[in-house]
Amino acid sequence: MVEETENKNIIINGESIAPGEQKLVFLNIARLPTGTLIDIPVHVFNGKKPGPTVLIQAGLHGDEINGVETLRRLLQDDFFLIRKGAVIVVPILNIFGFIHFSRDVPDGKDVNRSFPGTKSGSLASRIAHTYTEQILPQVQFGIDLHTGGGQRHNHPQVRYSTNDLKSMELAQIFGAPFYFSSRMITGSFRKAMFKMGVPTIVYEAGESMRFDENAISSATKGIQNVLVHLGMLPKNLGSTSDPSVHLEQTRWTRAPRAGMFIPQVYNGQWVEKGQVLGLVADTYAKKNKKVKAAFDGFVICINHQAVVNQGDALFHLGR
Repeated sequence: MVEETENKNIIINGESIAPGEQKLVFLNIARLPTGTLIDIPVHVFNGKKPGPTVLIQAGLHGDEINGVETLRRLLQDDFFLIRKGAVIVVPILNIFGFIHFSRDVPDGKDVNRSFPGTKSGSLASRIAHTYTEQILPQVQFGIDLHTGGGQRHNHPQVRYSTNDLKSMELAQIFGAPFYFSSRMITGSFRKAMFKMGVPTIVYEAGESMRFDENAISSATKGIQNVLVHLGMLPKNLGSTSDPSVHLEQTRWTRAPRAGMFIPQVYNGQWVEKGQVLGLVADTYAKKNKKVKAAFDGFVICINHQAVVNQGDALFHLGR
């Protein structure tokens, strides 16, 4: 068997990116009511030597901007000067949501619940379909950058698909403070990748519509760790941060009543069973209810919503 000495072409939207070439291509999606064309910018870095193709994306939810900023900085710094394989970088997948400061597309549908999509479906379904047809068949690994939704602030963490050992290994290599398995949601990007046999991890850090330097820094190191592990970047670029903590169980602690919510712990903190995590108080200063930890573990997400209703998720704990 003859060993390959040159990488393969990457083909997106009819444009071919040859080994050793870098190119910005565009996926045509749809038009605004004004007729303005909306397309997805896709940065392709194709190395000269053969190796895996890694998809790194952000902005699947348009209001989750930490990942968008992470990839913008990496592109600006010429980070993706890889030695082999290829990297496909998509800083903003959901262009419609991004320009409207929204999680979803204008019709209210979630692109991350619309995979693999259909050619004649809703706007979200069409976006998912085009992406699935043009990008996904060419990749061997996926990294999807997210933040917490709404007012929820996630401590940097990586989620991998349950019972998928390859994605678990990728999550560990990424090197975020925490990593754990999570179920796959119907219509999600990660489930579509799983069905195609592509190990994919989801990085979660920070909260929507707000930059978080810790989240951006952790994402940068994680991407670097993965590309170094795959031999696409020099070994001396690998991160020396503390090893990830594997969480075997996670659980939300919810508001016992409606009122004003005052957290009393910080994200990433170790807490013990029965420890007071925060208070929910009424607006008349008559009553307050303590919110306590159900078990020993780490705080991996805090809801920053100041006024909450009974049953709202307040703290995400992992052990």
